[in-house]
Amino acid sequence: MYCLSSFQEMIKKTSMYHQPSFHYLDSEAQEETREDYDDKQVVTEIMARCFIPTVITNISWEIFHFIGHEIRITEAMDCYGAVVWPSALVLCYFLETNAKQYNMVDKNVIEIGAGTGLVSIVASLLGAHVTATDLPELLGNLQYNISRNTKMKSKHLPQVKELSWGVALDTSFPRSSNNFDYVLAADVVYAHPFLEELLITFDHLCKETTIILWAMKFRLEKENKFVDRFKELFDLEEISSFPSLNIKLYKAVKKSQRRI
Repeated sequence: MYCLSSFQEMIKKTSMYHQPSFHYLDSEAQEETREDYDDKQVVTEIMARCFIPTVITNISWEIFHFIGHEIRITEAMDCYGAVVWPSALVLCYFLETNAKQYNMVDKNVIEIGAGTGLVSIVASLLGAHVTATDLPELLGNLQYNISRNTKMKSKHLPQVKELSWGVALDTSFPRSSNNFDYVLAADVVYAHPFLEELLITFDHLCKETTIILWAMKFRLEKENKFVDRFKELFDLEEISSFPSLNIKLYKAVKKSQRRI
């Protein structure tokens, strides 16, 4: 049976938001209230990009609207990587609404932990050379989603490749051929034991000019510890925050030639 994912449940909640009153509040409280209202307004816009199908089927799927395209994503409910999470929507929305500042046209882009492929699809529709990566068991669904949503629509045909964090990186992605302008990541830090391998992978894929755009949902203390560890190797800048979703969007570049 079709089940609503977590971000779809959020749509119902955000639809109930109303503009708060700013009367009789001190200036600091007014500012906090405005920020809270702005956050909820943007979150409502982001979540509205998803269409919830009313037909119940054995296969979970959703439709998203980005870059003037209808993107149909097939999900699987049996693993984390085959579901679209809110962080992916946040990153897609950012790429679309900041296309001038972060121009994807003809750029070499790699997404790690691509999952269902939504972020990679959006980057491809924006004109990038995209390599979407994930674990081998997820590649079939990833390839299916990317092919059906980019064929005859994207300037460059996206690639799908296996990438297990920290494993055989020099063989699969030799440093000498890593010329990525952007590394994209959405919700790659969660309850898994491979955080050090994830950090090694970030470091391996980046050269000095590579920009990481990373959307992250904070759930446990592990997230804070990983951010601290990440900042040892990268200059990290918070470029957007969505408190109602507990999600932050970061931009990062390598500090130097230093390796893990």
